[in-house]
Amino acid sequence: MKTLREIMSTDVETVAPDQNIHQIAVMMEQNNIGFVPVVKNDKLIGVVTDRDLAVRGYAAKRPGSAQAEEVMTKNIVTATPDTTIDEAAKIMSQEMIRRLAVVENGNLVGIVAIGDLATEDHYDHLASGALSDISQHTDVPHH
Repeated sequence: MKTLREIMSTDVETVAPDQNIHQIAVMMEQNNIGFVPVVKNDKLIGVVTDRDLAVRGYAAKRPGSAQAEEVMTKNIVTATPDTTIDEAAKIMSQEMIRRLAVVENGNLVGIVAIGDLATEDHYDHLASGALSDISQHTDVPHH
């Protein structure tokens, strides 16, 4: 059974907790990404998503000089490099997330996106099932 170590992206853009949200937005645009881990002393302390920037940043009238730690998501779901692809798909489906930070001893070592799970034909149904679950819950307006 394949593990996340075999499929995770290890070339991950990260930011420091004091980096301003304008710089993060520019980084996201330049790298075509919507998810940036926030790292302090090599330890993962949160993530900033494009949604965090929109909702906790600009909608909350924080200026572009606001810091990452002011808008980041703190309680993030993580996995280890030895987590199986099946387990990762289940976690992502249950937590309704499209990206999973891979952490070893508190240090960020990679990221797995929902599409990474489909790199093997065998796992295509896992990724599509997880994505379907996630999309159903995120596309429906909350009352």
